[in-house]
Amino acid sequence: MDRAAPLTELSDAPVPPRGGAEWFEGEGGARLRAALFRPEGRPRGSVILSTGRTEAIEKYFEVVRDLQQRGFVVLVNEWRGQGLSHRDLPDRRKGHALGAETYLADYRALLVAFEARLPKPWIAIGHSMGGCLTLMALARGQAPRFAGAVLCAPMLGLRLPRFARTLVALRRLTGRERDWAQPPGDPAAEPFEGNVLTRDPARYKRGKDLIRANPDLTLSSPTWGWLDFALRATAWLAKGENLKGATLPVVIVSASADKLVSNADQKAIAALLPRGEFVTVDGAEHEILMETDPLRNQFWERFDALADGAAPRD
Repeated sequence: MDRAAPLTELSDAPVPPRGGAEWFEGEGGARLRAALFRPEGRPRGSVILSTGRTEAIEKYFEVVRDLQQRGFVVLVNEWRGQGLSHRDLPDRRKGHALGAETYLADYRALLVAFEARLPKPWIAIGHSMGGCLTLMALARGQAPRFAGAVLCAPMLGLRLPRFARTLVALRRLTGRERDWAQPPGDPAAEPFEGNVLTRDPARYKRGKDLIRANPDLTLSSPTWGWLDFALRATAWLAKGENLKGATLPVVIVSASADKLVSNADQKAIAALLPRGEFVTVDGAEHEILMETDPLRNQFWERFDALADGAAPRD
C-alpha cells in the first residue's frame, strides 16, 4: 500500500529537500499525516516537531530547513483534527478533541511508525498545544526515549475568563461538546493588523496563503469539547507529582506578549519539572517560530544550547 501523502507548497515555501509526507495509523484506525525529512550528510540526531492547534505540516517548512541545516532528521507531527489528518467531526472547520488520551495514543503510534528511521538522540519541540501534549507524553512514559525538549509558548494554561470553566462543564453535562465555543470565522481572511500571533507580516501572510492554496488545511474555532480537553490537560500538568517522570532537560520558551496562553503557568510548571528551565523572548507574540528574525533567533539560541549538549556536532 502506498503510504505517500501530499504536501502543499508555495513559491516562497517549497517542500524541504530529502523527504516528504506519509500516512500512518493512529488510535482507532485514524489516518494521520506526518512528514520526515533528512539532513544533508550524516545526521547528529532527530527532532520530533509537534505543531500547535490549527497548524498543518506545511506551516513548518522553514523550521524544518532550520533543523536540517543543524544536522537533524526532522519528523513533523500533524495532530488529528488538523491539516489533512483525520478529523473527528463531519464539519472539518471545527477544532474538536476527544481528550488527551486519544492524542497521546496517536503520539505513541507516531513514534512506533517512524522510530527505525529516527537516529538517536531524540529532541522534542512542541509549540502551544503541541507543547502541552509533548510534555504530557514525556511525563507519562516517553521521557527515556528523548535527550531533551524545547517547548515553544506551550499551552500550559489558557487565558480565559473566570467563568469559562463553568460554561465548559455545563456544555459537557448537556451533551453539547461538539458545538462551537466561538463563532466560526474564515482564517484565510483574518488581517495581519491586530493579530495576536506574530509581528512578522511575511510569515503571517505565508500561513494564510497556504490555506488559500489548499482549503482542506483550514481549521476554525474550537468546540466546547476542545476547551474541555485543554482545561483538563493543563490542570493535570499543574500538579507537580504528575511531572516526576519528565526527568530529561526541558526548556520552556515563553513569549512575553502572548495573549493566548499563560506565561505564569509556564513559569510555574518549569519550576516543578525535575530539570526545567524557563526563558522569555521579550516582545514576542504567541508564535515565536513565526516571529521576526531577531525574536525567533532567541528560540534557536536556547535550542542550540540544549542540542549541543544532547547531540554534539562532529
